[in-house]
Amino acid sequence: MSTSSINSNTSGDLATSTGMQPVSVASNSSADAAGGSVIDVSSLVSQLVAAAQDPQEALISNQTQAVTTQISALGTLKSALSTFQSSLSALDTASAFDAQTANSSDQTVFTATASSDAPVGTYAVTVSQLAQAQQLLSGAFTGDGTAAIGTGTLQLTLGSTSFTVDIGSGNDSLDGIAAAINSAAGNPGITATVLQGSGGAYLLLSSTLTGAANTIQVSETSGTALQALTYSSADQSNYTQQSAAQDASYSIAGVAATSSSNTIADALPGVTLDLTGTTAAGSPATLTVSTDTATIESNVSAFVSAYNTLVGSFSSLGGYDSSTDTAGPMMGSALLSGIENQIQDALYSVVDTGSPTYDSLASVGITANSDGTLSLDQATLSSALATDFSAVSQLFSGTEGVATSLNTQITDALASNGSIASTGQTLEDQENALTQQSNQLTQQMDALSASLTEQYSSLNTLLSSLQTTSAYLTQAFATLPLVQGVQNA
Repeated sequence: MSTSSINSNTSGDLATSTGMQPVSVASNSSADAAGGSVIDVSSLVSQLVAAAQDPQEALISNQTQAVTTQISALGTLKSALSTFQSSLSALDTASAFDAQTANSSDQTVFTATASSDAPVGTYAVTVSQLAQAQQLLSGAFTGDGTAAIGTGTLQLTLGSTSFTVDIGSGNDSLDGIAAAINSAAGNPGITATVLQGSGGAYLLLSSTLTGAANTIQVSETSGTALQALTYSSADQSNYTQQSAAQDASYSIAGVAATSSSNTIADALPGVTLDLTGTTAAGSPATLTVSTDTATIESNVSAFVSAYNTLVGSFSSLGGYDSSTDTAGPMMGSALLSGIENQIQDALYSVVDTGSPTYDSLASVGITANSDGTLSLDQATLSSALATDFSAVSQLFSGTEGVATSLNTQITDALASNGSIASTGQTLEDQENALTQQSNQLTQQMDALSASLTEQYSSLNTLLSSLQTTSAYLTQAFATLPLVQGVQNA
């Protein structure tokens, strides 16, 4: 058999066994004829391994990509459901419909806010006096605020709280005394300011606390050098009262009361008044506490918008885009269709609200469009709230209410043992199994590569040996005629 025959047959057999195009395994060079390498083992083994590996690797890769896409889609679904669920918190409990609003007929007299427990009603409010803080202006001191006055210790009192300041040679001016008062530890709210006038420098003491009980007193506890700065109810000669400490005086629905503050939070349950001015005699302002239907309407509108966004997510996950010939990653998913059906059942259910009129979303102005989204008729909702507020509240927040049912369904779906988590675990198991298959395939191909390398290296050695023998025989046969000719001669 010639070398070319061996090479041709070997290539053909390998090609047949691997399904590849015939591979050249030998060279016709003189070096090969002299016993060099006949087969390119590395290239041949690489092609054989690739032929075995590529189809399996492509299958695993495609399956992995499909699972990864499903996992990503599941994450999108969870996010969409969570976002929608957040809109339900303003509608799924009775307390969500307890929103109250408080309004003042004259905000120059008072402003008002109300919490959910504020009693609905209309109340006459009179304000005869606002709470204010005391302010005292000392007599004039010669010179400016830097002139020395004297040293000693002052004790200042605001209401029932006292503190002391030590005045030494380094701060014995009005400026120094004012700074010492403002920075003193334990100062409950006395602010000292130095004013410069044509008559000299003045010390202004202002309280930051309103109320009749928060009066200012100043006494000297050592020496008499600072006597001109003292003040008490018994001796007011050193200061002029610019503003008296006084309580607010007001009445709500004819009930008179006083307060050390202009913020009244304990007169009417759930209502806070901020007094801003006084009323004229016989002309009370009006406080109106009512149900805050504007907030309820806003919450319902937000619910409709959130649901429409959810529908869009459902469509992108499970729908089909004919313009791009693309199917959603969860098209045909039993999980997705099951969740959609549950939500739609809750949306279109009839709820026992105690009212034969307002017992469904459609009855309060929320209707379905052809694409599955919802529309809200604001006028119909407003009318329903004005006509039977309790029924509308029950429609959303009752035990079988729409928002209550939706919240329960979504909570169950998103739970750690819910349908989404179960599907996610299945997909994760599949992903792990595919990763394991990929690793096993790599190991198998490494083993195949090693085995083929060993086999074809041995074959290469044999072919090289045969090639050498062939060359020898060819040379020997070539000399035979010469031998015969010599003999004949």
